[in-house]
Parts: sequence; structure tokens; C-alpha cells
Amino acid sequence: MKVKIRSFQETDTSLIGMIENSIKRNWKFPAYTDYGTSVTYTYRDVACKIKGLHLLFADLGINPGDRIAICDKNSSNWAISFLAVLTYGAVVVPILPDFSKEQIENIFEHSDSVLMIGRAREHSVRPMIDIETWQLTDSPKTVVSCPLTPDEVSYFRENPDDMALISYTSGSTGHSKGVMLPYRSLWSNVMFADEVLGLPQRCNTMALLPMAHMYGFAFDYLYESCIGCHVHYLTKTPSPAVVMKAFSDVKPAIFIAVPLIIEKIVTGKIFPILRTQRVRTLLKFPFTRILVYKQIRKRLIRAFGGDFYEIIVGGAALNKDVENFLAKIKVPYTVGYGMTECGPIIGYEDWQHFVKGSCGKAAPRMEVKIESPSPAKVPGEILVRGTNVMLGYYKNAEETTEAIDKNGWFHTGDLGTMDKNGNIFIRGRKKTMLLGANGQNIYPEEIEDQILSNTYFEECVVVQRGEKLVALVYISPKTMETHGMSREGVLNDLDRFRRHLNTILPKFANLSGMELQAEEFEKTPKRSIRRYLYN
Repeated sequence: MKVKIRSFQETDTSLIGMIENSIKRNWKFPAYTDYGTSVTYTYRDVACKIKGLHLLFADLGINPGDRIAICDKNSSNWAISFLAVLTYGAVVVPILPDFSKEQIENIFEHSDSVLMIGRAREHSVRPMIDIETWQLTDSPKTVVSCPLTPDEVSYFRENPDDMALISYTSGSTGHSKGVMLPYRSLWSNVMFADEVLGLPQRCNTMALLPMAHMYGFAFDYLYESCIGCHVHYLTKTPSPAVVMKAFSDVKPAIFIAVPLIIEKIVTGKIFPILRTQRVRTLLKFPFTRILVYKQIRKRLIRAFGGDFYEIIVGGAALNKDVENFLAKIKVPYTVGYGMTECGPIIGYEDWQHFVKGSCGKAAPRMEVKIESPSPAKVPGEILVRGTNVMLGYYKNAEETTEAIDKNGWFHTGDLGTMDKNGNIFIRGRKKTMLLGANGQNIYPEEIEDQILSNTYFEECVVVQRGEKLVALVYISPKTMETHGMSREGVLNDLDRFRRHLNTILPKFANLSGMELQAEEFEKTPKRSIRRYLYN
């Protein structure tokens, strides 16, 4: 694909209108497929199922503005459920299925949800519509597919500043932040994708990233649904072998990925080739080096389906060695910048103009500035303002006031610089949040709270080493003496404690190890641990 095609005009100001028009326009064409199964829905099937869900919502006494949670792995049924809730006028609460049962219940209660759509056999939350059977639990009521014609599809039109979605960055009641995203934010992200990507209608795409995470939600699913793409949902863990097989079969028009997927394929499939004696010899000479890189580029692009315009990487930093290699062999890739609070896009640049090491320029309808006396040289906090920015944090006015200042600037907590052309460079983090391998938000304080609930541990810092999380813990000699403990005994117990802790934490926040520190952590004058010394 070489030519970008616009599907929307600036006059298309309603997200609900975009969804409605897409369903009507693509009525007979495939909408969603669960890859590797026989499950496929046309846009007509989607409309009929939406109607059935709307009837059941009304029968349950659910009103527009009420909250409905969706918790499940990626699937066509997840996609249909979201569209049904949104077009009913209810507020969607997407929940990552990797959260523990207790965390999922916390989010359900904190968000004031009146219904969950998920797997009844996995969750005790009630009332619930089973996402596998469409049956209301503990009731004979079920969702039926109501016959419809395109002319009968008619949804309400939203107020742009009304809340459409609450996205939780965490599952713990102590650290939960329910990001309230208005319709305008979702609309602006769809418009952005159309402006910069311009995918052909009815093309094939592949959804790899968690749909309850805003990056995957916006650019693997929502935009594609609004223009009539055929979205294939990868319901398995996206290992390199699974991804390459799926992309070979589907041949998607765009590749949306987190760094881990790219890095595993490049380091696992390509770098070993470069290390062979024959290839190392060929790379010594300019002419043969060009030929080798050309062949590797072809192989890599073929591995990703061979029919995409560009690879868009986001959710975390891309490994420098991998990025340098992709740039060297001229793979069409770009790195974007976003946050849940912006639904998510903040920065982007087309691969043909992308500056290596950056994360693009301010996206359409967004302003970005660096809070620094010299933004090009001295890192400062990245501030953003525009249509994409959230309404605030649900039930948390204090955090909202701290995050969004009186002039409407959202304080990202990221440190960066900006060159004279507007390219944004991330230089560090002001906040403690870590980014998981698949772009999940990990708050180390939550894990540390769980560890410190054990009275033996006095101090703790959770750090990220590559793809793994490690807890550094400290127990004073006095505490060991009081409890009759030895250093050797503690070391023997750490792994047992870690395994127990991992049964409580969401999978993406599981610890790979625990390390006992010989001395207490270095602290600031205010007695805060200097975290950066231990990363």
C-alpha cells in the first residue's frame, strides 16, 4: 500500500456518526474475525447483535450515562460489546483481564458499573452478560440477533465533552486512576489515524495489543471499525512465531506494535543471521553489505505480511540497537508517543520523515511544550494540551487538579527535549510508573505495598530490568535479630514469598526475582528513596 486515502472530512464531527455510517456502508462485508477460528462477523451481523444488546440493556433498566464494564481477552465479541455500549450512550469501562479477581471487582465497584460483559466462569461480578454465550447469568434472558436493514440502523449523536469511557491505569483501590475520556478524545484519535494513515476501506488488519489498553484500542480496533476494515483478532499470546504466522496469513495493511514484539523478532530471527561467519565476512565489504541488508529487509518485511505501509511502535521505548538496525536497513518504521490520559496519541511522524531516537511531533489538534529554559538542550517535563486530553480522574479531584493546570496543560510526568523542528525526545520519567512488555501501566508502589505488608520487610523498591520486574528489599540486622532470622534463611524464603505474591498480582506485574539488600536504600532529605539509583 502506497497511497493514503482519507475516509473522513472535517465536517465528520460525531464519533457515533462515524460508527453508524461505517456499519451501513460496509453492511455485507466482513468486520471481525477471531484468527485461527471459524468465527467471523459481517457489519450486518455486528449491527444485529448491537440491537440485541441494546434491547437487553433497556430490559435491565440501564440508562444512557450508566457504566458498563467489559473484561475479557481480545475477541470479536469484545469488539461488538464495546460498540453496543458506546452507541447506547452508556459509559464503557474496559478492564484488562490480566488484573486479579479482586482488582477487577475493585474497578467494577469504583467505576459504579451496573453491568459487566465478560466470562461468567471466571468472574463473580454480577450482573454479567457472558461474552461467550451472550447469556445473562442467573437468568433466562439472553442477547438475540435482531433482523435489521441498513436504514433501520440509527444511533444517538453525542455531546463531544460528555464522558465516553473510563480507562483504569491500575487495579488497586490505593492507586487506581480512572481516566475519564470524552467522546472528543476518541473522535480526535480516530481522525488522527485517518489523517496520517489513511487505510483503504475493507482492508485486512490485525489486532495484537490488549483492547482494554488505549493504544491497541484506538489504533488496532476503533479506527478500523470506523472505516470498515476487516479486523482479525489474535486471541493467543503474541509470540514471534504466532505473530509471523498470523501476519503471513492475514497480510495486514498496517502493523501496530509494542517494542517487545519487534525486538523479539529482530533479536531472535535476524541478529543470529548477522552473527554467522559467512554473513560477517560479507558485511566487511560495501557492495556485499548493501546486498545483505537488502535481502534481510525483504525477509523482515515479508515476515510482517509484506503488505503494510509502516510499522508503528508505541507503548514503551524501542531498544536502541534494534532501532539503529531498522534505520540502517531502511525498514519503514516510526515511534509514536501517547498516554492513556490522551486516548492515547500525543506525538507521531510518518516513517519517511521520522527522526531516529524521537517519538514524532505533536499530533493534530494537540500542543506540546517542554517546561524548560532551553527545551532543545535542557530536559523538562512534557506538557500537552488539546482535543485528546482527558476530562480528569474519576472520583479524584485532587489528582485531576495536580495533572491538569488552570491553563489546560496536562503534565505528563515525562521528561523530554524538543528540537527546532518540533521533534519530541523522551529523556526520562518524572513519575514512577513503569511500562510493561505489552505497554501495560505498572505502578511499582502497588507491588511494594503488597511486599511491605509482610512485617519483616522494612524497605522495598521494584525495578525493571529489560522485560522483567525485580523487587529489591531491605531487612535491618535488628529486625533479623528480633525475629531470630539469618540472612541465609531470608534468602531461602524470598523465592517462596515471590511465588505467593505473583498469585495476587496481575500477570504482567509478576516478579521474576527478589534481592536482599545489605544496606538500607539511599534517601533524600525528605526520606524518600532515590529510586533512580537502583534502576
